[in-house]
Amino acid sequence: MRQIRITLQYDGTNYSGWQIQKKGTTIQGLLEEALFSVTGEQLRINGAARTDAGVHAFEQVAVFKTLSRLEPPVLLRALNAHLTHDIRVIRAEECPPDFHPRYDAKSKTYTYLISQQGIYSTFLQRYSWNIPYQLNTGVMQEAAECLVGTHDFSSFRASKCSSKHPVRTVSSLEVSRLSSVEFISFVFNTPVVKITIQANAFLRHMARNIVGTLVDIGKGKHHPTMMKGILGSKDRRQAGRTAPARGLFLERIEY
Repeated sequence: MRQIRITLQYDGTNYSGWQIQKKGTTIQGLLEEALFSVTGEQLRINGAARTDAGVHAFEQVAVFKTLSRLEPPVLLRALNAHLTHDIRVIRAEECPPDFHPRYDAKSKTYTYLISQQGIYSTFLQRYSWNIPYQLNTGVMQEAAECLVGTHDFSSFRASKCSSKHPVRTVSSLEVSRLSSVEFISFVFNTPVVKITIQANAFLRHMARNIVGTLVDIGKGKHHPTMMKGILGSKDRRQAGRTAPARGLFLERIEY
């Protein structure tokens, strides 16, 4: 039996997240259906990140064990032939049998896009949170720096999070303002705020709850120094709203 590692991209708009559920169409579920069509085996695929409903991925990593002798390039083409247009396997390779995409990951990086001053593009409407008023990215960055390091992130944890403990290490958290954004070779000349978070692992909704809190600070609802108190309270009610899923992208995973 071999273990195959695949890297895939997906537009999460129409899906109920990565993980198989009793109701709703998921990325994992469609991949396992495609694998059955290609190999004739009922296989379980394990992913590096359990992205929420509506969240996108530039680089998700997953593995499966198979008795099939099809070479990785053939598997890649066959899987894509059985997948919907908004899920694409971009790499496939054989890997050691003990490799685990989630537990062996050193870090994961998520990027969140906020478009401002109205929506000028169908694509920005689909892949960003539109906030039609000015955000102070300077104070947002000041607040973001309070979250860098190893902390208890209970204040940014979803109520139904299944993680055994809330301690995570955020290695970087950057807020930047862009005058334009490039998407599929098109340049949209509209202000965009980009928030990039790198951590060893994430709690459920952690990235989106951090973004929602930073937005509150950026619009002047809280002083940036209050972020320390929000973090220290370990109380989800003290943090901001959960940012919409459509603006969040799993950007990369490092091993």
